[in-house]
Parts: sequence; structure tokens; C-alpha cells
Amino acid sequence: MFVPAVDAVAGSLPLTAVVGLAPLIVFFLFLMGLKQSAYVSAAAALVTALLGAVVGFGMPAKLAALSMSEGLMFGLFPIVFIIWMAVWIYDLTVRAHRFEDLRQIFAALGRGDQRVQALLIAFSFGGLLEALAGFGAPIAIVTAMLLAIGIKPLRAVITTLVANTAPVAFGAMAIPVTTASILSEQPLHDVAATTGKLMAILAAVVPFVLCFVLDGSRGFRQIWPVAVVLGATFSGGQFLASNYLTYELTNVVASLLSLSVGIAFLKVWAPTTPEEQASAVSASPLTVQRTTLALFPYVLVVVVFGVAKLWRIGVDIPAWLQSTDIAIAWPGLHGKIHSNGTMFNVNWLSGPGTLLLLCGLATAVVYAATDREFTVGGALRELIDGLNRMKFSFLTIALVMALAYVMNFSGQTTAIGAALATTGSVFPLLSPVLGWVGTAVTGSATSSNALFANMQASTAERIGANQTLLVSANAAGAVTGKMLSPQTVSIAAAAAKMDNGEAQIMRAIAGFSFGLLAFMCVVVFLFA
Repeated sequence: MFVPAVDAVAGSLPLTAVVGLAPLIVFFLFLMGLKQSAYVSAAAALVTALLGAVVGFGMPAKLAALSMSEGLMFGLFPIVFIIWMAVWIYDLTVRAHRFEDLRQIFAALGRGDQRVQALLIAFSFGGLLEALAGFGAPIAIVTAMLLAIGIKPLRAVITTLVANTAPVAFGAMAIPVTTASILSEQPLHDVAATTGKLMAILAAVVPFVLCFVLDGSRGFRQIWPVAVVLGATFSGGQFLASNYLTYELTNVVASLLSLSVGIAFLKVWAPTTPEEQASAVSASPLTVQRTTLALFPYVLVVVVFGVAKLWRIGVDIPAWLQSTDIAIAWPGLHGKIHSNGTMFNVNWLSGPGTLLLLCGLATAVVYAATDREFTVGGALRELIDGLNRMKFSFLTIALVMALAYVMNFSGQTTAIGAALATTGSVFPLLSPVLGWVGTAVTGSATSSNALFANMQASTAERIGANQTLLVSANAAGAVTGKMLSPQTVSIAAAAAKMDNGEAQIMRAIAGFSFGLLAFMCVVVFLFA
């Protein structure tokens, strides 16, 4: 049994933490300093992590290699599978010539202002997708939708990533919060309620940040009223649902409240829209059929995920779907290290990728039935073309997930966290940083909570802080790290079709990630 030690390198925690950080330093050095492609940078970081695991942390080479293999597989399924299916659904709307219709619909909802449309899509609708799907699907779908309304690729990516911070803590039916509660042994309701309070504060701020992302200070001056409405309703929905309703539905309540109130508000208020921010208006008015077909794939996604995750009347569909999952003890690795992560879950029917595949097939059939130029065969060719087009992005994602697994199983990520925990009474100020590091490395708020929730609780007990608060603080920091994680950036780059655009995205998004992290550090410290 391999047991990672936080002082594995020369009996020193600081030195061990530095060795743990080395793969991340190598990744960013190759990507942003040496201008290498994302998959080359990820491969270099992976090699560094393997060397650090074996030489620095004393992990048997066989276990390090098996950790890498599980990470590669997890990167391919479910992560790459989810993204591939999500982008395919968008590609079908383009192939069926529903691209312009979609632009017109959101032009109408957003009073002809691209910035307002982007807020509705990325913040409110994106929150709903995060609530139901998670695991990268919202990033891919929202980025594609922003491109469809005319937002430039880099701005679409930044808007999507910043907006995604608000719902991540309660994403995929609140799996991150559930994970944090179980591993920290803190009461579930308390963790959900406290996390909801912290996220409500962040959600109220994010729309104002998006105003600047979309159009600088002019954007703030011209569309701040709708930012107030969307932020207040989303924030209020998160607070109410997490504290007084069913915490699993936190994002569903928040998103639907934000969308409905926001659209109603836009019936009585219109922004001042500069010419370059105005949506192009088609000469031919939209018919009911064109509107229905343009929205069909996205409405279908919400309905299918809603039924798959929530329907318990008569038959418990979520439980039935999950009963088909196949748990595989990773050969040669399970039982050899102290981690539940060695159980590989093959959610072949219940997973987001399969649900998106079903939505894509249904969309293809509907489009083929209503458009003689569109065929199911052509839709399937589009699926293969998408795989070929994004093969290097998918390779990057698989390599980065392998990197995360090696760092996690060898103890490198834990050593980084343990070094931060030595700060004593100042720790509440830095507590969200642990969550940020966990998500920046793994690309998953759930994984970040799995790594550090127990450490947060035990550190809080040692320094006399509120354990539930610091466990929730981990989730608060985790959501700000997701936008800068290599996995998330690779997903966004693939969805925006920005080949080798990861370095450009990271440079553009870093300030927002660190800024929101600093904000949450202060909020948690004041709570403490």
C-alpha cells in the first residue's frame, strides 16, 4: 500500500510542496513562455509529474503509470465524450441553417443588444446547464451559443468561463457540495447552506464583471440595470434554495428565476446599444416553425437532463439510470493507494455524454424530417468531422487529466494544500486558495472538494475556526479556479474552434480568476 507523505522530499513540507508544484510550473512555462502547443505542454507536465511521483514522493513506477492510465481514460470518457457530443449538437444547428434563426431569437430577447443576449445565455441559461449537466458540457454549449449570436471567439470564451463561476459549486445536481460534506464529515444541510451564502455573494457580483468583459466601462454604464436584475435574482435563488428548499435544485431554481425575471424586465427596459453591439436583423421575420427548430436542441437538452436527473414520479428515473453504471476497480491500482478514485465509474447510460448523444440523434431526426436538404447520414458525418477537427484538443484534455491523476494519487496536490494550511490564524483568508488550487489542477470542483474538504475541516478545528465555513470556503475558491484550469480552457478552446488558443485564453482569463479569488478570500475572512 502506497501512502503519500507531505514531507516526502528530504523530510521538508516546503520542499515537497515545491516538487508538487513543478508539473504546473512546467505546463505554464511550455505553454506561455516557450509558446508550445497545449498538448506538448501537457505532455511535458505529465512527464514532470511522473518523475516527481517516483523520485520525489517514492511512488512505485508501476502505480504512477497506472495512475496515468486511469487519468487518460477518464479524460476520454466521460470528459471528451461529453464535449464531443455537446459541440455536435451545435454543429447540427449550423448544418441545418438554424444559425441565423438562433441569433434572431436572442436578438429579440435581448432587445437587439449582443451584450444583453450574452448575459442571458452565459449567466442565466448557462447556470441551468451547469445545474443539470456539469462536467464541461455547459462550457462547450454556451461558448458555441455565444459564437452563434456573433460574439468573437476569445470574448465568447472569457464570457463563458467567468459566467460559469456562479453555478459551479452546485453543479451537476450539487455533487461538489455533497462530496465536501461527506469527506469532511460536516452536516450536509450546514455545508449546503453556508456554501449557498458564499455563492450568493459571488453570483451578485459576476454579472457586473461580465459587463466589463463584454464591452469595458461603456458596457457597465449601458447595461448595468439588467446585470442588477440577473445577479440579484440568481443570487436570491441560490440563497433560498440552498438554505430553505432542496439544495440539489439550487442552480435550477436560481437559473429559472434569473431567466424569467430577466426576460420580463427586458419587456419594460431597453439598453442604449452602440452600432457595433447591435444584433444583425434578418430581412425575413421568424416563423413559429423556424423559432421552434432553432431552439429545439437546447430546449431538448434541458428537458432530457431534467427528466434524467429529477423525475421520481411513479418511477425513479435517476436511480434507474444510475443502477446501470458499472464500477470498475482499476486493475493493479485499486487497493494499492488510499483513494476512492481508483474505482472507475462507467456511466454509459446515465452520463451527460450519453444524454447529449440522444439529444443529438433526436435533433438529427427532427431536422431531417423538416428539411429535405438535411439528412441523418449528413448529421453522422458531421459527428466524425467534429472528432477529426478537435482531435488535438481532445488529446490535450486526456493528457491533462492524466497529469491530475498522477499529481493526486502520488500526493503532490495534497502537499501543496498542506503547505498552505501551515499559515495558522491567517488560514481563513487563504482557505479559498486551496479550493482554487484543487480545481486549477483537476478541472473539477468536485475533485477539489474531494482533495481538500477534510483538510479544511481539520485545520479549522486546530485553529479554532468554523469547520463548516472553511469547508464551504473550499467550494468558494474552487469555482474561481475552474476558469484557469487547463482542462476547462481546452474545452472552451475546442468549442470555440481556437486551435492552439489555450495560451491566449489563459493570458486573457488569469486576471479575472485571481481577482474573483481575492474577492472570495476577503469574504470568507470577514465571515470567519
